[in-house]
Amino acid sequence: MSEKIVLSVSHQTTYRYSTPVETAKHLATIRPLGCDWQRVVAHSERIAPAPSYLTSRLDAFGNDVLYFALDTPHDSLEMTSETTVELAPRWAALDPFATPAWETVAQALRFRAGGGFRPEVEFCFASPYIVPSAALRDYALRSFEPGTPLVAGAIDLMHRIHADFEYRSATTAFDTPAAEAFALRRGVCQDFAQVMIGCLRSLGLPARYVSGYLRNDPPPGQPKLIGADASHAWVSVRCPDSGWIDLDPTNDVLADLDHITLATGRDYSDVSLLRGTILGGGAHQVEVSVSVAAR
Repeated sequence: MSEKIVLSVSHQTTYRYSTPVETAKHLATIRPLGCDWQRVVAHSERIAPAPSYLTSRLDAFGNDVLYFALDTPHDSLEMTSETTVELAPRWAALDPFATPAWETVAQALRFRAGGGFRPEVEFCFASPYIVPSAALRDYALRSFEPGTPLVAGAIDLMHRIHADFEYRSATTAFDTPAAEAFALRRGVCQDFAQVMIGCLRSLGLPARYVSGYLRNDPPPGQPKLIGADASHAWVSVRCPDSGWIDLDPTNDVLADLDHITLATGRDYSDVSLLRGTILGGGAHQVEVSVSVAAR
């Protein structure tokens, strides 16, 4: 069994505006989750220019979100976070073929009058960038024949998306819906994740979007993972008795000791790094630098 590993993350994002921003109000998702397999050892953040107002709260998905305001003119915005986490191996006891049949899981989540509420049901439905469809269902069913164990089917679906889709930057945008990326058969990690989530939800299975980071200093002899020089995204599917199972279709692996979890939501719109409203600014350019290394 693998031992725990400690990784450190340095993430810097800079927005440069063509004209000054007079005032701004933002939400930022830059604080990592603490969970059973991930312990946050240390975290700090810096925003420049310094906000006139700064607070934080947990959102509906349990993410620690920053709220801040800038009330002086500025032509750039820089956010820097430094994080150290300890990760524990997650999948040593997982047998994908010993998990329940996918139809059993989907049927248990269907609405029944008088039935109890199950929180994961929220991740079975459409969200702003992911709409279940017949096309996504037909694609998914090739991995989910009748009686297929849920996690075994999800892993096979991950293999197929990795093989059938081309990783290519600048072909999609941050708000490209899963249906469009599915038709293109190419995109970046966000698209791979949202297409896979759309496939799972089209079968009635709960799947959520995970944002985070990838280690970009692999051990000797191992290749560098795709998407390791920026924030990354993958998929989490809920399985009874096993919890949330994290799958990275961009790299065709289960997310484990190379993956740092930042936030979870229905799709990218719930966990984007920065969102809000600004007055002024004109056009803008974004520069991102991410480094993740073992300590």
